[in-house]
Amino acid sequence: MEEPSGGRAREGFGLPRQARITVSDEIRSLFRRGKRSKTRHLDAFVSPSPAPFARLGVVVPKHKRTIVLRNRLKRRLRELGRTMMLPELGNRGAALDVLLRARPEAYTASFADLRDEVAALTEELCSRAR
Repeated sequence: MEEPSGGRAREGFGLPRQARITVSDEIRSLFRRGKRSKTRHLDAFVSPSPAPFARLGVVVPKHKRTIVLRNRLKRRLRELGRTMMLPELGNRGAALDVLLRARPEAYTASFADLRDEVAALTEELCSRAR
């Protein structure tokens, strides 16, 4: 893929655009119609995806924290969704929209705690989708 400058496009490890839920109407809709699952640090809202594959959205409210902490938490959740949740849902053929919303407790959670919760949520979603 060529960039306008003539060079190669950056091929990184980021969350693919097509797998992101970024439109505010879609996010609001997921909050309203999605089935909610709660963990200690996260709320997950899940609904069938209009796309033929799983998509992920991440919402991290401010909860009176600094932007540095908020961005770090967003990066962690996106990474866990990209490396754990989306591949597993894809392997199981579950075309779901998943919205992860951080609770205030998530700011103090370790990466390992968040990873374990995302893994448990993913397993729950996969078993529910059968």
